[in-house]
Amino acid sequence: MDRLKGKVAVITGCSSGVGAVTAQKFAAEGAKVVISARRQQQLEEVADKIRAAGGEVLPVVGDISKPEDAQALIDRAVEAYGAVDVLVNNAGVLDTGLRPIDRVLDSDMDRVLDINTKGTMYCIRAALSAMTKTGKGSIVNVSSAAGVVGNGGAAYVASKAAILGITRHTALRFAGTGIRCNAICPGTIVTPMVAGMRPDNMDMDMFGQMGKHSDMRVPPCMPDDVANMLLFLASDESRAITGQTIVSDFGSTL
Repeated sequence: MDRLKGKVAVITGCSSGVGAVTAQKFAAEGAKVVISARRQQQLEEVADKIRAAGGEVLPVVGDISKPEDAQALIDRAVEAYGAVDVLVNNAGVLDTGLRPIDRVLDSDMDRVLDINTKGTMYCIRAALSAMTKTGKGSIVNVSSAAGVVGNGGAAYVASKAAILGITRHTALRFAGTGIRCNAICPGTIVTPMVAGMRPDNMDMDMFGQMGKHSDMRVPPCMPDDVANMLLFLASDESRAITGQTIVSDFGSTL
């Protein structure tokens, strides 16, 4: 307990899945959590659970693909709590049906990259304006095993691989300043986001090719598995770690 006591943590994509579980876990560990998502009702439900458990939470509705919303999220956190100690870039979307590079839709490239990649960069940029004032901070980006080995739709893979590059760039830029940046790369996670994936709406050729980098005998990640990794990287227990990518997939992509 109290692994994040006194810290202010901003977490995106908190209406369900990994974000919701992470917010509850961080609050239970003593953090003041500022949670964000586009869906107000679901976000408020998560906030109510945190409050019921005795945690402190500020829900902020917004769309991180808009730079002004990303900045407003950080501004609200600083206005309410005076600082931002932790940023977890969890918000993300899937592409349409695992379309490979030769069949990828322009609309998917725009939508997925705007949210997954540009949204992450907008939030990092905004958070750094607050973290540099205090000389400390931990940024943790949720990428994907797809960004490491390419096993996904082209737009999604590109968006998640780019996150790994910006993670290393940010870590290098701020090395030695007290501000850290790391990424985790979960494999398949059992969340509402993947619930709509069915054979009739997926590119089965790409699905078959993905088998080359997947061991179907190992279990998928659960939101709690990912939240535990985020908690470690957010806490001072990992203070010597920056610029690193950790794949969390039970070894399915080895």
